[in-house]
Amino acid sequence: MATQNLKIRKSILEIQREYENGNKTELENLMRAWKGIKELPAEDSHSFFKLGGFHGEPFRGAGWGSNAYWGGYCNHGNVLFPTWHRIYILKVEEALQSIKGCESVMLPYWDETNEDSLEKGIPSCLTDEFFELDGEKIANPLRSFVFPKNIVDNVQGDNNLYNKPKGYETVRYPLSGLVGSDEDRAKTAEHNAKYPDYNKNVEILNDNVLNWLNSFIIVKGKRIETNVNQKFKDCLNAPNFTVFSNTTSAAEWNINLEEGSLPVVSLESPHNSIHLAVGGCDLPTYDRSPIPDANGDMGENDTAGLDPIFYFHHCNIDRVFWLWQKKHGFTDHLEIFPEYPGTNTVDNQGPTPGMAPNSWLDLETPLNPFKITENGIERTYNSLDCINIEKQLGITYSIGSLDEFSKNRLLKVEEDDAKVIKVSRINKAPIRGSFLISAFATIDGKKQHLGTEAVLSRWSSQYCSNCQTHLEVKAFFKLPVLKETSKSTLKASVNSVEIEIHGRDGLLSGNNNTRKLFSLFKKTEKPAVNFHVEVV
Repeated sequence: MATQNLKIRKSILEIQREYENGNKTELENLMRAWKGIKELPAEDSHSFFKLGGFHGEPFRGAGWGSNAYWGGYCNHGNVLFPTWHRIYILKVEEALQSIKGCESVMLPYWDETNEDSLEKGIPSCLTDEFFELDGEKIANPLRSFVFPKNIVDNVQGDNNLYNKPKGYETVRYPLSGLVGSDEDRAKTAEHNAKYPDYNKNVEILNDNVLNWLNSFIIVKGKRIETNVNQKFKDCLNAPNFTVFSNTTSAAEWNINLEEGSLPVVSLESPHNSIHLAVGGCDLPTYDRSPIPDANGDMGENDTAGLDPIFYFHHCNIDRVFWLWQKKHGFTDHLEIFPEYPGTNTVDNQGPTPGMAPNSWLDLETPLNPFKITENGIERTYNSLDCINIEKQLGITYSIGSLDEFSKNRLLKVEEDDAKVIKVSRINKAPIRGSFLISAFATIDGKKQHLGTEAVLSRWSSQYCSNCQTHLEVKAFFKLPVLKETSKSTLKASVNSVEIEIHGRDGLLSGNNNTRKLFSLFKKTEKPAVNFHVEVV
């Protein structure tokens, strides 16, 4: 397809600035399209409820109700993560274009690492409470979604955690959206009553997002980036598609790192961080406590797809995927390591509807439930259909942040002789929902936050039969040990390394040693979370 015929996905900030400068049509049509798909009947193939429900809730397709399967169609923790979501946002974009008068609407991306986002957080058109459309003040279609039907959690053992009634409206940090039982509803009502001011809540949300995007430490006068902005840059250095594509494959690569090598960062890692920044967890820096019981929808895979911001986030994730492809010369082909961790249906989350347990994944694996029609014959998309977004899909992205990192095949990584903290054997079974693994080091007598790995997980892993055989979670962090020319002398004295696991129940585990197995109760009512940590 000729370059001049490509449809361009722009940054939502570009469109917002045009609107503020008086060129209102593009943003108004985007709002009109989103309003339109949200108002379609629930079973319409283009309705937001139908499309949003494919990701997790309301558990459609084969495997419905079985704890051997992941509830929705989404792929996480495996090599199909980038391509499945590439087709997903394409289908949402097509739905937007199905609304009358919106045929040219493209799905914009939230450029999460551009200067404006790093200074202000989420673009205001994604958080404003209202929007004026056709002379009428309406609820902002990009802010939330009100469910037109009940959704019921049918996975055995989940205790109705994800049940949500007709009329439920999605929420973001610092609010909670757990309403599946009388106990949950009472706890959520008590929690949300503490945050009655919508505009103030947006400030709290943006503060949290900024914390995730911008965290850093100073060691001997040198700034060390520990933030999600840096993770996005680092993932572009991933050496192959298999480890770039998902956290499971990256963890296997990192557990076998040669001494002196830095850990690889997968695209899924900063993706996870943004989900929890928007949906539910404070970044647990040393001098700041997280807000407990903040359970926004973006923080849980089961309901994340029902918050409109999900698609602006994933449009950016797809853009970064394309940047990685351009940088490494994989715009027309991708390679998957056969039978590598992250290439099986039971890796991380369990098989999706239509997939058999313990099946190997490759580029021809169906990306259910998305259909493509060729020569009058309908079939299911696979990854081979969407490798080159320009030639195969007819779309491209406007110039945004990180574009400079896609132009050079190899980028110099300026690092001192850093060590790597390897955290393994984390048993996720007793942890309720998504959680954070954070690394700290006491450097020259000061406790410093080295980084946080976000893990999107089920609320009730102990009832997921697949999860019971795939309990281990791993995380890897750079330890900035700055060396003098003499190998025996350190510029920075590292006295101890500490790992903390923060979940929906607060701080679950911690240690201040290395090379041992740890299980620490902070409170008797909290689960013991085991893990192993070493510095190499």
